[in-house]
Amino acid sequence: MNKLVLKYELDLDFVLIAITSPLRDYRLCYFINKATGLNLHKVADHEIGMPPLGLVSFSRYADFDEAAETEYYLLANRGVESGVLVPEMRHSDYFMIIKNFIDDEDLEMLLEHIVAINEVVAASEISPEKLKSKENLIF
Repeated sequence: MNKLVLKYELDLDFVLIAITSPLRDYRLCYFINKATGLNLHKVADHEIGMPPLGLVSFSRYADFDEAAETEYYLLANRGVESGVLVPEMRHSDYFMIIKNFIDDEDLEMLLEHIVAINEVVAASEISPEKLKSKENLIF
């Protein structure tokens, strides 16, 4: 009998910034919006199935820059009730996902503005390819 093998590649064409902050998600969005000029606003939660926990929701905020065709998302690493979105990055509280972002200079400015927020402990760019649970970041 012949076997059919399905191979797929994840589309990881985005910039990923890990943010550590004790702030609640809506407060962090307020400070990021104020510091960067973005307009992050609450959108539908990101939901993924986690076998022992079932369906877990993670808070998500978005901003769409139509002129630059760039999408910004702020995603909580801790579930609304329980669970961790990216278990190998437990120390990070949030992830900023930037799709269609190509200018390194703008990325550096954005990181500088986020790090300058008093309540942000750390913010740094990480490579999504190196994460074991990178599929949890796809939506």
